[in-house]
Amino acid sequence: MKIQGAVIIEQGVTFAIVVVNRTVTNYTSRAIRVRNALSQYFRNMPIILMSQDSNGTPHYYGRKDIVAFLRSIRLDQIPWKEYHIY
Repeated sequence: MKIQGAVIIEQGVTFAIVVVNRTVTNYTSRAIRVRNALSQYFRNMPIILMSQDSNGTPHYYGRKDIVAFLRSIRLDQIPWKEYHIY
């Protein structure tokens, strides 16, 4: 399976951001399940889930301080990469 994401180091904190479907970030139980599944690929780092609405506005789920940081930057500033997970 392929996913879009990025690993970012900001102010000494390393975290992952992963693009998901909007239905994931809309429901806490789904978001928790997806983050738990992704934790084996992004070990020992907070995982932030990101989806976009029909207007392209990003919506984040994860640690509040990291989400606040991500809201302060543009999506094109994130070093997106394609990850192959199995």
